[in-house]
Amino acid sequence: MPTPHNNAEKGQIAKTVLMPGDPLRAKFIAENYLDSPVCYNEVRGMLGYTGTYKGVPVSVQGSGMGMPSIGIYSWELFNEYDVENIIRVGTAGSIADNVGLRDVIIGMSASTNSAYASQYRLPGTYAPTASWELLSAAVKAAENKGSTFHVGNILSSDTFYDDANSLAQWQKMGVLGIEMEAAALYMNAARAGKNALCILTVSDCPLKGLSTSAEERQTTFRDMMEIALETAANV
Repeated sequence: MPTPHNNAEKGQIAKTVLMPGDPLRAKFIAENYLDSPVCYNEVRGMLGYTGTYKGVPVSVQGSGMGMPSIGIYSWELFNEYDVENIIRVGTAGSIADNVGLRDVIIGMSASTNSAYASQYRLPGTYAPTASWELLSAAVKAAENKGSTFHVGNILSSDTFYDDANSLAQWQKMGVLGIEMEAAALYMNAARAGKNALCILTVSDCPLKGLSTSAEERQTTFRDMMEIALETAANV
């Protein structure tokens, strides 16, 4: 049945969902890659569609920005709509020197400055990680495409405008890039016993002063989208 944030009925959402932050990127993926896409959600403008890719049912839905937002939408998909796999397809700022503009990052783990894990009352520090099944399928898809990609640790930050100017400190620890959602997604998946992965395109290099346009971020990062779709078709 519908939730406060999603008016889909049970059965309208596929077992695997691609989840960009931008709902217009969800619309772009549905219209350009899915066969016979049907819109199942428009609540708060967070567009969601279900269609097929290479004969496999796939959904795509926006998550909004930040861990609180993806925390709500992914929790409902996992727990109310019986979704098994969520693949975040988003943008990142590069941190590592060898990660360039438009490269793809596959997030094996997600460090964070967020207190999202405090709700679980764990007697230590939790390490959010991707699901191996999705990670290995995505690496294979990226290799088959010949994409320039990197696999490793990313940073999920609660702050876009960081007053502490902390990227250089994270760079010392080998973090590849910074984004704002993956850690919460990985934690929700772990708690629900489901699978999650974050695939990112580098939209800017803040330590080098390089960036892409808003239109390019919305519609042209096709390597990331195609890697995610191939992953969805093979899990």
